[in-house]
Amino acid sequence: MTVRLSFENGTLRLDAVDRDVESLADLPGVEIDARSGTARAPAYRYAFLRAVLGERGADVDDRVLPAASLSLSTSYDLREYQRDALDAWRDAGERGVLELPTGSGKTVIAVAAIVALSVPTLVVVPTVDLLEQWRRELEAEFDVPIGQFGGGEQVQEPITVSTYDSAYLRADEVGGDFGFVVFDEVHHLGGEGYRDIGRLLAAPARLGLTATFERPDGAHETVSDLVGPKVYDVDVDDLAGEHLAPYDIKRVEVELTSAERERYEEAQGTFVDYLRTSGLSLQSGSDYQKLVMRSGNDPRAREALLAKQRARDIMLNADEKVRELGAILDRHREDRVIVFTAHTELVYRLSERFLIPAITNETGAKERREILERFREGRYSRVVAANVLDEGVDVPDANVAVVLSGSGSEREFTQRLGRVLRPKADGGRALLYELVSSETAEENIASRRR
Repeated sequence: MTVRLSFENGTLRLDAVDRDVESLADLPGVEIDARSGTARAPAYRYAFLRAVLGERGADVDDRVLPAASLSLSTSYDLREYQRDALDAWRDAGERGVLELPTGSGKTVIAVAAIVALSVPTLVVVPTVDLLEQWRRELEAEFDVPIGQFGGGEQVQEPITVSTYDSAYLRADEVGGDFGFVVFDEVHHLGGEGYRDIGRLLAAPARLGLTATFERPDGAHETVSDLVGPKVYDVDVDDLAGEHLAPYDIKRVEVELTSAERERYEEAQGTFVDYLRTSGLSLQSGSDYQKLVMRSGNDPRAREALLAKQRARDIMLNADEKVRELGAILDRHREDRVIVFTAHTELVYRLSERFLIPAITNETGAKERREILERFREGRYSRVVAANVLDEGVDVPDANVAVVLSGSGSEREFTQRLGRVLRPKADGGRALLYELVSSETAEENIASRRR
């Protein structure tokens, strides 16, 4: 039997050259398209179907991927753990996810993988900042044009960097043009829409990079299906002291003022009283979704939800945290400090109070680059941000981080810790402060993210 394979509109097309198309119906994941008289399968099943056809002794006329090969080299000298990670990925059939801490050189491993395969490659990233960083990195490393999907450009080259948004729009068109795809911050691929990127690309070689693979919603299982399972991981503590800076975490508990305590207890009481009679425990995300749905037509549920938010705002933005931050900044006048908060309003309050440059989702790309460049040059020694530096931004070296507020997400905490873990020229230790309002729900939030 001879089977012709080709890529067509985000699918794998199978034509039985010397037999009836129905002879392909028993191939796993293949469906017969009665309109065209062909068989089709999801593009991402390409490598699997090639293997199945080979096992059945079929002659395959493969027209899916371009025959082009690239001449690439790299000047990077991989560290031992980076080499181990690359070897683990190759041993797994050039599919799978690498989980390494922020600052450990995941990009270096990806570059080495691109060189090893030397085939047309698509790199998918979550933000325009990362898009520009990857493009600069690849242009510096390779003597070939680098294409770009996103950030105002739609230029395709054998090596192309794309945002997840642009890849989602272009995958059914270009999915047969790349033999290798790198998903940076691969946990994003678990999102409902972004999953289609993985399904519409035929690339048999797939590499996922992340600092924290597992998602609370379980979507990492979908990522495993589309990219491959986690094939290598290394913990921050395994690298600290040699490849990353040694570090300490100091948890500082602060008291609410009497006025804050009164407002917190009142709001928290309203919320807890509703839970007692609602049949909801909020032990799972589904319970919280039920509460949100009820709030649309149940005034008590709506008031409980608003009360929960008021209590959260009070404990995360407590006045004593601001005073304690002042003491920390005074203590670390000679250090490079990044302050993290959960709320934009608090960022501006701190910026004005301590004369610290602020970065929020309202900060334009040009202004953000200028602030970070001045931080890198040492003209600024501190910066305060609301979430936007957690991921997808090349943050200059710092040695002190202060978390005033955040979620219970382990990923968020790992990203923030990673911002101060790059090795220090003087061999010094990194330090992360957690400021937590005592006797509030924030104590549980802080425990969850560890």
